[in-house]
Order: sequence, then structure tokens, then C-alpha cells
Amino acid sequence: MTTKKVATLVIHAPQYKRGKKPFQAVLADGVGVGYIIYESDKSKLQVPGSTVVLLANDLERRAEGVLDKLCPTVIAKNGQQRYNVHIKGLTEVHYKPEELNRCGVAVVDC
Repeated sequence: MTTKKVATLVIHAPQYKRGKKPFQAVLADGVGVGYIIYESDKSKLQVPGSTVVLLANDLERRAEGVLDKLCPTVIAKNGQQRYNVHIKGLTEVHYKPEELNRCGVAVVDC
């Protein structure tokens, strides 16, 4: 019997990016807004259950929690689906940067 490897979702919530929900607000309510998650990456996630890392590289802050759900919102101009990321149990941890794609997202295989 093989066990499916579950990936970790990393999302970036910088403090000072116009039109984006900042790190502190996501930490407070557990909802990251409007992230493009490619289908190939989404299929690696366990929903609910995957670990989520919330980063603010400009502030050198990091929090971790558990993915509760991904709610599709709008289709971006590039044709990709945007999602609101609902996270349970976000707790701030020691800062460690992660490599992100141009959408401010990474899916890291465990």
C-alpha cells in the first residue's frame, strides 16, 4: 500500500503591496485572498489537510497552519483560476524564506 505524499502550500502576503491583503490581516482571520494556484500544483494538495505557510518576505515574518479549503473566485487575465485560501490554526513561527513563483505561491513536495 502506498501513501500519497502531501505537498505544502506557500503563499506570500506582503505588507506593502497595493490591492493585496497584508500578512497581519491574513494571520488574524485565516483567509488569503486571490491566489493563482495552477491545476498541476493544486492536485498535489490535500484539501483539507495540507500545511500552509504564510510569508511576508518584506517583514521577514512567517506563519504556518492547516489548509481548510480552497474557494475559487475569479479567472485571472492570464486564464488561471484564483482562489481564496482558508487556513486553520495559523501560528507565527521563526522566519525562513521560500522560493515563490511569479504569482507569490509555491507548492513544495514533502
